Amino acid sequence: MTEYSFSLLPFPAPRTPNISVTGLISLQHNILALHYSLAGKTEDVLFPPISPNRSRRAELWNSTCFEFFLAIKDQDPYWEFNMSPSGDWNVYRMDAYRRISFKEEVSFQQLPFEVQSEAGKFHIHTLIDLHPILRPDQILTIGITAVIRTTGGDDSYWALAHPASAPDFHLRESFIIELAEQAHFARQSSPDG
Repeated sequence: MTEYSFSLLPFPAPRTPNISVTGLISLQHNILALHYSLAGKTEDVLFPPISPNRSRRAELWNSTCFEFFLAIKDQDPYWEFNMSPSGDWNVYRMDAYRRISFKEEVSFQQLPFEVQSEAGKFHIHTLIDLHPILRPDQILTIGITAVIRTTGGDDSYWALAHPASAPDFHLRESFIIELAEQAHFARQSSPDG
């Protein structure tokens, strides 16, 4: 197994919080492991309250939300995974760019992840079995993102790359991590190839 570290970049905005969003991602036996760490002035981040009954919820991106996008290399369909600090979650499938045949992915009835908070740090960790949607021998392209809302009500958009003039997590040019099981393959490709 190869583990890849990442650091998300905020889309330029006047009131971006003074934080960093970093993490680790790996793929082994078709299990995706993903860990986010948010550090810095976390007191400026508005975290949604913990949900008493963690469940699938729509439009989690309207608050602080950790997301990733997963596709099979050179194929149009892709999936969007949402994890809220509240414990709520969702997974969507699209046939092509930006909500073409947008629907909840019913192959997942839960999305297990852990949330940890301490002074100046916040973590989300998940292990996701991809067998319900993907074969183990496929090369995956992945975009890792986050929407961070501040206590002042400002949203900032964090991603591995921002290839457009406005934040757009669905652009394939921002799916710059490639992971596969074949021969311990794991690398980052550049946005231009």
